[in-house]
Amino acid sequence: MSRKKILITGGAGFLGSHLCDRFIKEDYHVIAMDNLITGDLKNIEHLFKLENFEFYHCDVSKFVHVPGHLDYVLHFASPASPIDYLKIPIQTLKVGSLGTHNLLGLAKAKKARILVASTSEVYGDPLEHPQTEEYYGNVNPVGPRGVYDEAKRFQEAMTMAYHTYHGVETRIVRIFNTYGPRMRLNDGRVLPAFIGQALRGEDLTVFGDGSQTRSFCYVDDLVEGIYRLLMSDYVMPVNIGNPDEITIMQFAEEIIKLTGTKQKIIQKELPVNDPKQRQPNITKAKTILNWEPKVSRSEGLKITYEYFKSLPKDVLFARDHKQFETYIK
Repeated sequence: MSRKKILITGGAGFLGSHLCDRFIKEDYHVIAMDNLITGDLKNIEHLFKLENFEFYHCDVSKFVHVPGHLDYVLHFASPASPIDYLKIPIQTLKVGSLGTHNLLGLAKAKKARILVASTSEVYGDPLEHPQTEEYYGNVNPVGPRGVYDEAKRFQEAMTMAYHTYHGVETRIVRIFNTYGPRMRLNDGRVLPAFIGQALRGEDLTVFGDGSQTRSFCYVDDLVEGIYRLLMSDYVMPVNIGNPDEITIMQFAEEIIKLTGTKQKIIQKELPVNDPKQRQPNITKAKTILNWEPKVSRSEGLKITYEYFKSLPKDVLFARDHKQFETYIK
């Protein structure tokens, strides 16, 4: 019996590479696709020796071709950090629009089920707390974060249009803050930024007064939720995240305690349209998917910290890590 085949775009990225691992474990034939603009082949090099793994170096915004049959598509190709999507705004919009269109067309042609990766950013700076899937959001389409927020909102609309008009089997996951090994240091996301600053002996940068909140989900929990959603019959968006909410200031203090460093916490101006609150309502995931996160933040942070500690010094100090402190300019 031939293996089921799955295409994972953004397959060399943080989340995409973990999804490749999961579907290899489930004995699928996995095709990872990535243009490597933010992905890294090191995340998937351990899979290259496998006969049921392929890698295509491809920009899905331009054209997508996969020979033979295809059972599933996971669309995870997109810059996902503030530094990235502010540095490459046009590419961010294109992968959410043109890339999504191309992949939905591929799923239609192959009669494959497609799951697209949306984000809690569709809720913008939310006026509802915690955020349910029925909340429409509070998004500034012309603000600095609009290129990412609106790309994801358009992506959801296009996905539902293909479902209702063409009958394509679609799934939409709204991902909340996720962390774990293979995250990139200094990409503007708060967790790797804090750990990177601590490891370099720098003070930790908190924007605003630190009262804004986030809810962090360990990557293994997220992958399990995505897997269950893909295999479900539910077509509307589903929040996947950990509702354990914490303020950024409290989180900075947790990182200092975890790393055993003596750094100070310094405060800078809050970026424009930065969400003040972020906490998922996961009632749908619990009832429809029988899913909820299992890994505590303390447990997940220890694993993630050990991963970052193991990185070579040239990686720790690579890139302009000062970008994190100035990305809003």
